[in-house]
Amino acid sequence: MTMNRPLADWRGQVAWIIGGSSGIGRATAAALHERGATVVVSGRDAGALQAFAAEHAGADTLALDVTQVEQVRAAAQELLKRHGRLDLALYCAGHYRAVRATEYDLGQMLQHQQVNYVGALHMLDAVLPQFLRAQSGHISLVSSAAGYRGLPKALAYGPTKAALQQLAEVLYLDLHRRGIGVSIINPGFVATRLTAQNTFPMPALMTPEQAAREILHGWERGRFEMHFPKRFTLWLKLLRLLPARIYFAVVRFAV
Repeated sequence: MTMNRPLADWRGQVAWIIGGSSGIGRATAAALHERGATVVVSGRDAGALQAFAAEHAGADTLALDVTQVEQVRAAAQELLKRHGRLDLALYCAGHYRAVRATEYDLGQMLQHQQVNYVGALHMLDAVLPQFLRAQSGHISLVSSAAGYRGLPKALAYGPTKAALQQLAEVLYLDLHRRGIGVSIINPGFVATRLTAQNTFPMPALMTPEQAAREILHGWERGRFEMHFPKRFTLWLKLLRLLPARIYFAVVRFAV
C-alpha cells in the first residue's frame, strides 16, 4: 500500500543524512548519491564525513553533535543557504550498549535517550518549518526491530527505538495531509560498529549496503514502514501479538 509519495527520481533532490559517517547512514548516503541526489552528510566525526565527500563528488558535509540543538539548527540553516532546498531528512544517528536492569547504568540510559530519540527531536525542530512552508519533503527515522517489544539486554536501547516508532506514526497522522512524507525504518541485525559489540549470534545479519537497498526500495514504493530482513523481522512482529504471559515465556526460552 502506498502511504507516501513514491521517491524514485532523486535527480535534483537534496537529502540530509544525519548519522551519515558510518553504517546504514553512510551506505544510504552513497546509494542516494549514486542515484543523482545532492547528499549532505552529518555526524560528529568530521574526518569520516570528509572521507565520504572525497569519495563522492558533489557530496557536502556538515559536522554536528545531534545532542546539541543549536548545532542541528545551524546546520539546517547552512544547508538551505548552500543548496536552497531540502527534500529528505533521514535521522540515522544511534548509540547502543547492552544494558540489563541488574547492571543499571543511568549514564547509559540517558545517553541512549539523547542520541537515539532527543536528537531526532532536534532534527524535527530544524526541518519541520521548511517542510511546512514548502508543503513537501520527507522525514525518515531509523528505529529498530528491537523497538517492537522488550528484549533482553535492551533496557537502554529498546525503549528509545519504540519511542521513534510511535513518533513516526503521529508525525504521519499530522503531516500526510500537508504533503509531507514520513517513514520509519526498522532493521534487524546489520553489520555496523554498534552491532560489532554483540557477543551473541545475530540471525540474518545484513550488510549496510543491503540495508540501504531495502530503504531506497521502500521509499520508491511509498511505504511508511521498512523492516528487514523479513525472514527475521516478521517473527518479531508476530511476537507483538502474543499475550504478555506467553511472550515472556517464549523470550526466556529463546535466551
